[in-house]
Amino acid sequence: MREYLLTLCVTAAVTYLLTGPVRKFAIVAGAMPQIRARDVHREPTPRLGGIAMFFGLCAGLLVADHLTNLNAVFSNSNEPRALLSGAALIWLIGVLDDKFEIDALIKLGGQMIAAGVMVMQGLTILWLPIPGVGLVALTQWQGTLLTVALVVITINAVNFVDGLDGLAAGMVCIASAAFFLYAYRIWYSYGIEAAAPATLFAAILMGMCLGFLPHNMHPARIFMGDSGSMLIGLVLAAGAISITGQIDPDVMNLFTGSPRNTVHQTVPVFIPLLLPLTIIAIPAADLVLAIVRRTWRGQSPFAADRGHLHHRLLEVGHSHSRAVLIMYFWSALIAFGALAYSVNSGAMWSVLGIAAFSAVGLVLLLLPRFTPRAPRWAEHLVPPRYRRRRAAASAVPGDGAEEAAQGAEAAQDADHEERAPVVVGVSGVNGATAIGTRPRVLDRRGAESSR
Repeated sequence: MREYLLTLCVTAAVTYLLTGPVRKFAIVAGAMPQIRARDVHREPTPRLGGIAMFFGLCAGLLVADHLTNLNAVFSNSNEPRALLSGAALIWLIGVLDDKFEIDALIKLGGQMIAAGVMVMQGLTILWLPIPGVGLVALTQWQGTLLTVALVVITINAVNFVDGLDGLAAGMVCIASAAFFLYAYRIWYSYGIEAAAPATLFAAILMGMCLGFLPHNMHPARIFMGDSGSMLIGLVLAAGAISITGQIDPDVMNLFTGSPRNTVHQTVPVFIPLLLPLTIIAIPAADLVLAIVRRTWRGQSPFAADRGHLHHRLLEVGHSHSRAVLIMYFWSALIAFGALAYSVNSGAMWSVLGIAAFSAVGLVLLLLPRFTPRAPRWAEHLVPPRYRRRRAAASAVPGDGAEEAAQGAEAAQDADHEERAPVVVGVSGVNGATAIGTRPRVLDRRGAESSR
């Protein structure tokens, strides 16, 4: 565990320290597009943050290769080299797109080629564990197609939620934390060395996101761009492929005793094998809803619109920071809920806990619909927006002060009722899809670039 934590800290430190110089480089290179009228952010913000994240990935792999225990991951498996090869290719395509806005089909082809490079070096799905059936061996073509599909879907699912400051990096960090705990449990508790690469990938991915988040939280000083969103999506998919399609549950020695006991013992093993899908459940749901919504309107599946989940939160009335935190909450609930079920599938407390937190999440979603008023004696304990407005201090008692107080309170209520929803749109910097195109003609009504 100490070596994993050291790798995580080195990755986070390198990413954090390099993000500042990368921001200056992005401004000089002109990777700072103008703002359109429908963008969420209000100041020209540079992108290319994926450059710092990629070098953080390289630093993490380099440090892990020189550690006593983690060095066995590189000597016994070719998966770290496969990850680095695919990451380098997808990162290069992302950098070119951030600067020159390459065609959508070129980006899609690059994603498929990056996945193919990893498959050629051994990072592929060999079999699928299916409850009630067992292990189903895949042919070479089946494994390749399934691996490529998972990589492309994960990359674009992560990129679809990259529309608010700190949203994509935070959600992937939460997902990778849950995935790290599950992979570490498989590697440490059951002594399965095949789970070590996935554990290492999750630790490095957490470091990349944690190092970049201080620069990317609202208000963001830099965006990761496609070079960063596609990179973390690929690393997330690589860990899922490594632990789902290459670890044999038979080596856990759980298939003993009566059939009833065997089924009971193996449920926590089979359920978390879907964890790679649960950790991108929200991005994947947003991806599916966007494709259905756009095709229903007769548009391209990759045409930009204002219907993403995080944009709807803003339209409901949530602030930028609260919308991001709500998305964090639901990501953590899904990922760690699946993790808790994997530890003990028969515990009722896990089901009750998930239900309780889901109720809390629904209350958070409806907060903008209600504006509670704190009593007079508790006004100093709550934020100013929950306090009642008082009459002006200059009002003289008995000379219209009571009417002024009533008018101020009525004006406050009317202002709350007539408050218009926030108008939001897909960001031209970090809100476009990973394989979607950006408009060639920028809207001149927005703010001009500071360059």
